[in-house]
Amino acid sequence: MLQWKEVIHFTTKGNPKPDKRVEKTESEWKAQLTPEQYRITRQKGTERPNSGALCSIFEVGKYHCVCCNTPLFDANIKFDSSSGWPSFTQPIKQNAIKYHKDISFGMIRVEVMCNTCDGHLGHVFPDGPQPSGLRYCINSEALILEQK
Repeated sequence: MLQWKEVIHFTTKGNPKPDKRVEKTESEWKAQLTPEQYRITRQKGTERPNSGALCSIFEVGKYHCVCCNTPLFDANIKFDSSSGWPSFTQPIKQNAIKYHKDISFGMIRVEVMCNTCDGHLGHVFPDGPQPSGLRYCINSEALILEQK
């Protein structure tokens, strides 16, 4: 189970190696994604709080990257953080997520991206529920829910 110290380690010492890589040109991403998905995942945008379709859905299934369909989170570890974005306590696999120190907007945060295609997902914070204490705060537009 990942803890905050491992997240910080990844931001400073390098990320885990992904199982595979998906790389496309900007025009290929634009052709595949909706304008909002492109803005969020490829241009590091953020959707407005409580606006995402997946905020209040707690169905059984897996959440995949909207860009490359890599499984990222299991619905079993999703929780209501009252933050306005879908929140998870752990990635589905340690190497599913890539971590990057984000110093934009006068804050220090940890950006999370799909480790397969570098799509921006959101951020992770050390204020989640135990046992991990992590809160992956993810944009709905960056995810596809595959329901069981």
